[in-house]
Amino acid sequence: MGIFSRTRDIIAANFNELLDQADDPTKMIRMIILEMEETLVEVRASAARTIADQKEMHRHTVKLERLQSDWSEKAELALSKDREDLARAALVEKRKAGDTCDQLRQEIAVLDDALRAYEQDIAKLQNRLREARSRQSQISARLESAENRVKLRSLMTNDRVEDAHARFDQLERRVDYAEGRADALGIGQDKATLADEFAALEGGDKVDDELEEMKRALGMKSQDTGSSAKKNEGE
Repeated sequence: MGIFSRTRDIIAANFNELLDQADDPTKMIRMIILEMEETLVEVRASAARTIADQKEMHRHTVKLERLQSDWSEKAELALSKDREDLARAALVEKRKAGDTCDQLRQEIAVLDDALRAYEQDIAKLQNRLREARSRQSQISARLESAENRVKLRSLMTNDRVEDAHARFDQLERRVDYAEGRADALGIGQDKATLADEFAALEGGDKVDDELEEMKRALGMKSQDTGSSAKKNEGE
């Protein structure tokens, strides 16, 4: 396939259609980018050769223009010496040089058109290449995301995950059992709580009050009352 036809095919290519038809979009986009990069290198190389040919033609036109000037001077010299035959021959050579120079100028004009076409093709290829690389990044990101989702779903449905959950349940049951044993050890043991201590204090006060009431009923004085009376008599 010629470079021009291949360049046109790449520029006109429908990436979406190519990727939709591909079994492996990632591989297809890599092939597209590789083809575009190779074509871009070839187009630039052809443009470089065209520029080199054009410069060489310019040098030839300069030489031919100088040659025409030289033959013109020789024709004038021959006429000044009454050598019309030599003057005619010099003018013939001048005409040949002029015709060749005109032909080179036409070829240079053709190369100018070719260079403009190369410039347009290179610009279009670069745009398409940027587009393809952008699509490659998008496809790679989507592919990576899809693969991660597959891995995650595979992991969630994996028997090892179920086994791990079952082992966690077993560990929790063992912890519950250990805590139950610790609680069971405290059953039946006397252990005064703060509420029990306050209840004992309140119960002691009630007993003292009841004892004093019984003493008064029997006409007995409390030890504290007797001690106070004796103290008053002594005074």
